[in-house]
Amino acid sequence: MKISGYHKELGDNVVLRINYNDLYYYDMVYISKVFLDVDVPEDILSLPNVKYGGTGFFYDNADPLPDIIEHHMPDYDLYNDWVREKIENKIKYEEDKNNIILSKEKIKKIIQEFEYYLDYSIGFTTRGCFRKCEFCVNKRYNHVFLHSPLEEFYDASRKYICLLDDNILGYPKWKDIILELKSTNKYFQYKQGMDERIMTEEKAQLLNSCKYKGDYIFAFDNIEDKEIITEKMHLWKKYCTKTTKLYVFCGFDRNDRWDISFWEQDIIDIFERIKILMGCGCLPYIMRFNRYEDSPYRGIYILI
Repeated sequence: MKISGYHKELGDNVVLRINYNDLYYYDMVYISKVFLDVDVPEDILSLPNVKYGGTGFFYDNADPLPDIIEHHMPDYDLYNDWVREKIENKIKYEEDKNNIILSKEKIKKIIQEFEYYLDYSIGFTTRGCFRKCEFCVNKRYNHVFLHSPLEEFYDASRKYICLLDDNILGYPKWKDIILELKSTNKYFQYKQGMDERIMTEEKAQLLNSCKYKGDYIFAFDNIEDKEIITEKMHLWKKYCTKTTKLYVFCGFDRNDRWDISFWEQDIIDIFERIKILMGCGCLPYIMRFNRYEDSPYRGIYILI
C-alpha cells in the first residue's frame, strides 16, 4: 500500500495483480512475500521489470523499503476492487448453495471478514525487539525504536487503528504513543501481541483506559517464564475485564535435538501453560511451529 501510494503521487497508474500473467506489460512490478514456503516462479523473479522483497525471500536479511516509500501514507484504496469481488462472490456462493437471498445481517457478517481492508488504518509506530527469540525472524535489532509518527498512516475516515509493532511496551516512550492513540478517540489494537513480562501498574492502567478493539493479546512462549507470567497476569487482571489471550508457542526445540524426550516434555509444558493461564482467567491460543508435523505426537498437537 505504501509503494502504491508513492507511485500514485508521482502520477503513475497502479493496479493490484493477483497472478503472474503478462507481467512484461508493466513498467515496474513489485512482489512481496512474507512466508518462506510460498512459491514464486523463478522465471518471474528474473524479469527485468520485477523488484521483490520481504522475509519470505530473504528472512531477516530483507532490505527495508526506501525511506521515501516506507514513510509514505498507504494507499488504502489499493484492495477495493479485489475486496468487492471477494464479497460479491461469497454472497453469490452462499445464495446459490442454499437457494436463498441472504439477509442484511448475513451480508454484513461477510463484509466484516474484510474489515482490515475496509475499516482500519494500519502501520508501525515502533520497530525492533530486544528479546531475540530463537524462533523469531525479528532478531536484527537489540532495542525498540520509534519508526513512524501515527500521522504517517492514520486515516481519520477509517473507524479503527491496527498497530503491527514488534514490542511496543519495550519502547522507552511507550506512554507517549498510547496517549496519542487514545487522543484519536478511535478503537485500536496491537495485532502482533504485547510483552506482558514488562507489564507495570502504569501500563496496565493506561491500556485498560483506552478504547481497545477486540481481545488483548500477549504471549506465553516458554514454560520457564511461568512465574513472571503468573505475576504479571494477576497484575493485569486487576484492571482488565475484557478477554485476554496469550499465544502458547509449541513444537519448537530450543536445544535442536528433536528427539522423543523433547516431544513428550513439550506436550507436558503445553498443558501446564494452559492450566496456568486458565488459573489467571486468560485464554490460551495455541501456536504450533511447523516441525510439529514430524512429531510422533502430531495428533495431540492437532487435537490441542
